[in-house]
Amino acid sequence: MEPGAGTLRVLIVDDHRVVREGLRSYLSLFDEIAIVGEASEGGEAVETVRELVRAGTPPDVVLLDLLMEPMDGISATAAIKREHPDVEIVAMTSFLEEERVLAALEAGAVGYLLKDAEADEVVAALHAAQRGEVHLDAQVARELARALRAPRRAKPLERLTERELEVLRLVAEGLANKAIADKLAISERTARTHVSNVLAKLGLTSRTQAALLAVREGLISEA
Repeated sequence: MEPGAGTLRVLIVDDHRVVREGLRSYLSLFDEIAIVGEASEGGEAVETVRELVRAGTPPDVVLLDLLMEPMDGISATAAIKREHPDVEIVAMTSFLEEERVLAALEAGAVGYLLKDAEADEVVAALHAAQRGEVHLDAQVARELARALRAPRRAKPLERLTERELEVLRLVAEGLANKAIADKLAISERTARTHVSNVLAKLGLTSRTQAALLAVREGLISEA
């Protein structure tokens, strides 16, 4: 059955067939989620996304393991986001390594889950990614916050106005433009402009980079 309007289209990528089958079986229980394909490593994932885009049925979210060969999940994330910036990535891994978390987020992932995450958290991360929101496993968020609290001499946030600091804080909390607009009682267009200004002033190219900077500078509290 073809995915209908409002359906969350998901591509599953993992080098273990039993993991792919388990994810497909669980996610298939949700009427609003459609599994549009599977891949067993990063290169296959990149090509599968290309094929789905050419067919006019691009995935909304790629749920992707990081530890694969020959192309790993971080390289695949970067390649997919470079070619298809509207396709969101939720990364998964069995091990919590700060460097790997940072690398995945900097490559363009908007979600990061440990493989022992509860099933409902996987679904929540997929929906958050579809909305363009950042979703991190709670343990990942805590460790990442600690890792990014190293003191820095530069103070990049001094370039921002009070309103822009508010916007950056909300971006770091994972809010999309519409949610930011509702929170600040402004139009979505104005919220989008503020986000663009924040990225420009800080020399950043993505909301994820902005969120990482906000955590590093202590703008938001540790989860």
